[in-house]
Amino acid sequence: MNRWLCLMAAALVCAWGNPGASAQDLAITNARIIVGNGDVIDTGSVVVRGGRIESVGPGDASGAQIIDAGGMTVVAGYIDAHRHFPTGGDEIQARMREFLEAGYTTILHGGGQLPGIMDLKRRTEDGEIVAPRILTSTRANSTGTPEEGRAQVRTAAEAGVDFIKSNMANDPGASDREAMAAIVDEAEQHGIDVMVHAVSPAAMLASVDAGVHKLVHTPHFGWLTEDEARRVAEAGIENLSTVGFGVPVFGVYNDDNVPTFRDGSAWPDAIIAGEGRGREAGYKAVNARTLWDAGVVYGYGTDTGYLPWEGLKHELRTLNLMFSPEDIIRLMGPNTAAFINMSDDLGTLETGKLADIVVLDGNPLDGYWNLLNVVMTIKEGEILVDRR
Repeated sequence: MNRWLCLMAAALVCAWGNPGASAQDLAITNARIIVGNGDVIDTGSVVVRGGRIESVGPGDASGAQIIDAGGMTVVAGYIDAHRHFPTGGDEIQARMREFLEAGYTTILHGGGQLPGIMDLKRRTEDGEIVAPRILTSTRANSTGTPEEGRAQVRTAAEAGVDFIKSNMANDPGASDREAMAAIVDEAEQHGIDVMVHAVSPAAMLASVDAGVHKLVHTPHFGWLTEDEARRVAEAGIENLSTVGFGVPVFGVYNDDNVPTFRDGSAWPDAIIAGEGRGREAGYKAVNARTLWDAGVVYGYGTDTGYLPWEGLKHELRTLNLMFSPEDIIRLMGPNTAAFINMSDDLGTLETGKLADIVVLDGNPLDGYWNLLNVVMTIKEGEILVDRR
C-alpha cells in the first residue's frame, strides 16, 4: 500500500472509529451530561454496554473503553423528524456521513418515494451503508377521493413504511376533510401514524378534526390564536418546528452574502405561495411559541434538503428567537423522540435507552451554537464520528 493510501486509511479510521466495533462497551468520563429531561450533571460518566446506556452519573466502567471527555458536554443524538435526502446513487454514503458529522443519529424522510426509501433503510440496517437510523414515510394525497387515499395507504402499508405523509389544503373544504379522515382511518387499521403538512391555522384545525395525531409544520399563513393552540394540545397532537421555512438562508447557495430561500432561489420572492417580504418567518416563530405555551409537544424538524450541518444551524438560529437553550434541548430530544414514537429508546440520556450520544465542544446551555460543535457521534454504542 503506498503512502497516500495509508494516509487515507488512517483518516477514515480517525473519522469513523472502528467500523467493526459495533455496540462497543464504552465509558464517557469527565463529561458534562445534559440528560434531556431537565437534569444536568456537571461532571459524570455515561457507561454503555451492548448498545444501551447502563448508567448515567456514577457507574462501573470496568471492561469498557474509556473516553475522557475532558469537560466536554454529552447530549442525546439528534433527530430530524422531517428531512428530505437522497435515497440512492453513487454518493449516498457521503450524504449519510454528512448527517452523522452534524450529530444526527436518526432521520425521518418527509415523504420518500417507494421503493427507494425502503431500500436505503434496508441497506443501513444491513450495515452496507454507515448512516443514521432511517425512518421511512411515503405520501397519501388528501386531494383525491377517500378511496384513492385509502388505496395509497394500503400500498404504503404493504411496503412496510413507518409513517404516512399527507397534506391538508390551506383553505380546506369538505372533500379535503373527508379524504383526510379516510386516510387516517385506513392508516389506523394498519397501525401506521399519519403526519400532515398543514401550513395554515385552518389546515391545522381541519387536521385535528380529521383525527390526525402528528403535524409536520408550524403554520406560516396567519396567526394562531391561543384558543386554537389549546385545541391542538388538548387533542394530544405533536407538532414539528420547521420554523426556518421563511427565514433567509446565507452561505449555502452562494458566498456573497445574498439571502436565498431554502432551495437557493431568491428570498423572499421565491417563498412557496409567499405573502410578501417574508412574513412567513414571523408567523412561524410566533406561532411556535404559542403552541409551546399552550402545552403542545413541539419537536424538531427542518423540512430541508441541503447540507445537514447548515440545515441544523439555520433551524437552531431561528428557534433561538423564541426558545431558551433549555427549551431547545427538550424540543430536540424527548419531544422529537415522542413524535417518532421512540420515547422509550431515544431523546434523553437515561438508563436503558439506546446509546445514541453526541459529544460537544461547548455547553449548549450557554447558547445553541454549541450544538453545532460536534466532536463525536455514537449510535447504539458504535463510534461513527471521532474528531478528538
